[in-house]
Amino acid sequence: MFFGKRKGYRAYPVLALALAMAPMAGWAQSSTDQPLQSPDQQTNSQQTIPPSQRSEVLRQAQQRVMARRKLRIQQIIRDTYSRQYEFYAGGGYTRFRPGSYLQHNSEANWNVGITDYKWGNLGVTADFRGYYGTAFVGVNQFQVFKPSISQYTFMAGPQYRFFEGQHWGWSAFGLAGLGHGNFGTGTNGFDPTTVGLYPNGDTFQFAVGASVDYNITPTLAMRLSPNYMYTRYGSDTQNNLGWNAGMVYRFGHR
Repeated sequence: MFFGKRKGYRAYPVLALALAMAPMAGWAQSSTDQPLQSPDQQTNSQQTIPPSQRSEVLRQAQQRVMARRKLRIQQIIRDTYSRQYEFYAGGGYTRFRPGSYLQHNSEANWNVGITDYKWGNLGVTADFRGYYGTAFVGVNQFQVFKPSISQYTFMAGPQYRFFEGQHWGWSAFGLAGLGHGNFGTGTNGFDPTTVGLYPNGDTFQFAVGASVDYNITPTLAMRLSPNYMYTRYGSDTQNNLGWNAGMVYRFGHR
């Protein structure tokens, strides 16, 4: 009987522990049955943005992006064309008549120059060129065939930039100065006039044209310049058409 009472006493703690765990098990079961929601999900579920308001938000965001892009382009343009000096160098091609009765010949040339934009888009340019070619004089008694000829030009004048873009720039120029022609360098010592060439000498000349620049960086660009050049050798007028191409380097802030 003593042992029966002891076993009954031992069962009380076990029974009390079981009664205490029962409510906790029910709470855990109810908690697992309910889905968990984050604060963002609860906010989104409580506040739904209407489609009209959503489109307005997107439109305003796009406007901000476009405004920042426009400001960035304007800054690039200011940085590119705020340079005071442009140095350019390259080569080109022209058609030239070396004598009154001779046919036009093709000449290759080099070209260097510098422009000082002292008055905004208006600048002053100094330009230097050298032209080299071969004249076709035909059969003659002096045995002179295809003599080499050359001309050198030293000109200066205004240059005006009338379009300034992020990638492209356009300008026009008018140059005037002195030209020197060497027409007797390949005639084996004979006077060049004996084979129909102009005599060696100096002449007044001018050139007009336009330049288009493709900007690689704010300080570096590629340039193409079609131009017309007037010369007057041997009391004749030469109307020369050609082009120059090369690179432009901008430096010196105004």
